[in-house]
Amino acid sequence: MNVKKLIFEGEGVSLDFKKTITSCEKIARTMVSFANNRGGRLLIGVADDGTIKGVKSEDEERYMITRAAHLFARPAIEPVFEEVYIDDKIVLVVDIPETNFKPYAALAEDGKWWVYVRVKDKSILASKIVVDVLKRKSGTEGVLIAYSSNEKTLLEYLEKTARITVAECCDLLKVGRRKAQRILVDLILSGIIRINTTEKEEFYTAV
Repeated sequence: MNVKKLIFEGEGVSLDFKKTITSCEKIARTMVSFANNRGGRLLIGVADDGTIKGVKSEDEERYMITRAAHLFARPAIEPVFEEVYIDDKIVLVVDIPETNFKPYAALAEDGKWWVYVRVKDKSILASKIVVDVLKRKSGTEGVLIAYSSNEKTLLEYLEKTARITVAECCDLLKVGRRKAQRILVDLILSGIIRINTTEKEEFYTAV
């Protein structure tokens, strides 16, 4: 594994640097966000700027990560560890695989379980629509679209305007938030529209 090449590419959707593990809650959030996407990799012993610091005790780091993965993630995550020696320093590489048990949730400081997804190089709280999509994607339930006037109006709107938010969808279709969310989830799972998540907002576009 070329760890230096990974570091050069920088943090992103599937890669995160940690100088050391200081909090089970925080690292669980990152692991959960990877598991809810397509998996990811943690480099422990690497600073945010890419400087290789090395780990002082790989056993302690393994313990913290394993504890977070088993007790602070639901369902439990099974990380895969590898030690890589670079310039006489140890970098602990932690692979978080993608599975079919989504959505994963992390236990927060408030004692509640929250679902996170990875957006660029950050782990952010998932919206209800994202959670519903993750649930139904991992299940065996098929999607039967009732192509009503609501779906037709929404898709015609997207042809002209290119994007829509949940609030705009409610206004457009004159329906409540729950009904709008169900329509959007069905269209996402059918591959007709795409969800776009940023740190500031979430919106939907035609595929």
